Amino acid sequence: MGAAVPSRPAWQVPVVLLVLLAAVPAVANAADMGFATSLVTRIMIYAIAALSLDLILGYGAMVSFGHAAFVGIGAYAVGIASAHDLWDATLTFPIAVLAAGLFALATGAISLRTRGVYFIMITLAFGQMAYFTASSLSEYGGDDGLTMWGRSEILGTTPFEDDTAFYYVVLGCLAGCFLFARAMVGSRFGRVIAGVRESRLRMQAVGFNPYAYQLVAYVVAGMMAGLAGALLANHAEFVSPSYMSWQRSGDLIIMVVLGGMGTLHGAVLGAIAYLALEEMLSHVTEHWRVIFGPMLILVVLFARGGLGRLIGRSDGDG
Repeated sequence: MGAAVPSRPAWQVPVVLLVLLAAVPAVANAADMGFATSLVTRIMIYAIAALSLDLILGYGAMVSFGHAAFVGIGAYAVGIASAHDLWDATLTFPIAVLAAGLFALATGAISLRTRGVYFIMITLAFGQMAYFTASSLSEYGGDDGLTMWGRSEILGTTPFEDDTAFYYVVLGCLAGCFLFARAMVGSRFGRVIAGVRESRLRMQAVGFNPYAYQLVAYVVAGMMAGLAGALLANHAEFVSPSYMSWQRSGDLIIMVVLGGMGTLHGAVLGAIAYLALEEMLSHVTEHWRVIFGPMLILVVLFARGGLGRLIGRSDGDG
């Protein structure tokens, strides 16, 4: 057998990704491909959502099939605020994050009383509850969604209106969420969450309360997804109940699995790979998932641990 390939230092892949993402607007403008900036902005927003899911799925083994509900709640918080002529992001973004966090607290307090397939089903039920609630809001568009007539402001200025400026705002949010998540999983708190994933009974035996730790992680993940929703609403200038659908939650799970569960940079890579493939394959056929499905199976079979572990070690490693 050949010698094992040494793993890369945990910081290399994230730094390279950050540099490449920071260069996108300049490259896109030079190549006269302005659409690329908008596409990568959308990818980074979903990368934040995937990163938040990886916190509970990859590190805590909590398979949530309702995670998109937090994204949708964050988006609707900003959209509904704009409908009432409240545009200041210094107010609407904290409202979005808080609303998603409160929903995560209420639903997580119930969902985390269960485990396994029961947890999956109850998170799915709560996610669909949020979806149908949004669909019933006829004052805010109902099934047709809610159009925002502009983007959020910051203290009376409109930096989000410039696509390049908004791109770097999203990039800054992604970098901030990544650093926060990395500090979280590397802390004592993160080690407890990982310990609960391995053996709940052992963690209880040494004096930890798994339920409390998991609930905090669930709420933090929900708040992070709410931030992604607030950014998504501004990016699309539109809010739709489809943001909360179980299919969108499934997409987020696929991103995490594709990138590699338990590797924070893997969640970002998974979002990039999934949405880039979606963009390319959708130009080939409307049934692009028929092609994507076998590709995902090949990754699962031959790239154990996903793209994140294929090109670098886990962020949770020492």
